[in-house]
Amino acid sequence: MILVLRALGVGDLATAVPALRALRAACPGEELVLVAPGWLAPLVDLVGGVDRLLDAPGLGALPWRGPPPRLAVNLHGRGPDSHRMLAALRPGRLLAYANPEAGHHDGPAWRVDEHEVDRWCRLLDRYGVRADRADLELRRPPADGVPTGVTVLHPGSKVRAKRWPPGRFVALARRLAARGHRVVLTGSPDERATAERIASAAGLPAAAVLAGRTDLGALAALVAYARLVVSGDTGVAHLATAYRTASVVLFGPVSPAAWGPPPERPRHRALWVGEVDCPWWDGVGSHPTMAALGVDEVLAAVDEVERAVRISGAVAA
Repeated sequence: MILVLRALGVGDLATAVPALRALRAACPGEELVLVAPGWLAPLVDLVGGVDRLLDAPGLGALPWRGPPPRLAVNLHGRGPDSHRMLAALRPGRLLAYANPEAGHHDGPAWRVDEHEVDRWCRLLDRYGVRADRADLELRRPPADGVPTGVTVLHPGSKVRAKRWPPGRFVALARRLAARGHRVVLTGSPDERATAERIASAAGLPAAAVLAGRTDLGALAALVAYARLVVSGDTGVAHLATAYRTASVVLFGPVSPAAWGPPPERPRHRALWVGEVDCPWWDGVGSHPTMAALGVDEVLAAVDEVERAVRISGAVAA
């Protein structure tokens, strides 16, 4: 049995898909158990190849009652806590980054400046398991109950600094609607009030606010059949990548080099103004790197990714 730790969020799971698929292909006859938050279950089903999800909201003792796994794989972090969490199960072998503090020396060195997808592919490669970094697609769910062909604006983020100012989303929604886009606003229940204010100011109908009304499975379906996604650096952006839905992702203060969409895919565009020295920022609201991104710049990126979609469609035809 293989036990894999990735007790994080939507984007974290999406970036680990190539590694999970590689483990499944390398060990086709063994049970693969993923340790992750239980609310990710709809997305885990869309990854495929995972036999069982063991609910873990974060790091800590696992409710494990079975025999020690033959193989434990740390796709969670560099340790030491995540290493110790798995080592406590006494696995036959632990695949993880080297961490002397955790007593684990059998692994590659951690690199800070590495894309999250490449990080886990490189870890497995060190142990002879070949992973394809481009293998990011998720299974396409049925579109039952969700609007199709819409433009998804996702103004929220768990990290306030990563949020584009709401007024910019108002202007963007208004201008996209004037171009014929059917705009909807997504987010968590806590972000619904913000989405409602944006929709009202942009002149969108109340039905356009889907924030707080879609579970994870419905959100995945919404993105899978959407025309376009515009969001910050958050889980929805990774769903757009997984379904090759045209997307514009707004980055700040962190560079897209670590979490951005694959640069070789022209229907996904990451916008980032670069490093900005801003000692005056008080830590409240959008980071200055986000505030520096203008509506016209985002609209120009929308034109680019939609042009790429038309070109790829013409080639396929």
